[in-house]
Amino acid sequence: MSQSPEEAERSRIDRRAELLPEEEAAGSDDPRHQAEEILQESDERTDDPEETGAASTQTSRPQERPSPDVAPGA
Repeated sequence: MSQSPEEAERSRIDRRAELLPEEEAAGSDDPRHQAEEILQESDERTDDPEETGAASTQTSRPQERPSPDVAPGA
């Protein structure tokens, strides 16, 4: 039996709400809310990498990325 989109999203948040060791060490007042925020930001970066990449400190700048027209190793 497959999950509804709402159930799948709840499961995804529940899995992410399980704190990583470094998150557990730092503590979290609300792991579920933290998970929702992390996943929302991740979805935004995935859905629109060109727009959000420039604002993120964890991504390369567009000019640093390989051209999609060039095959890897070419």
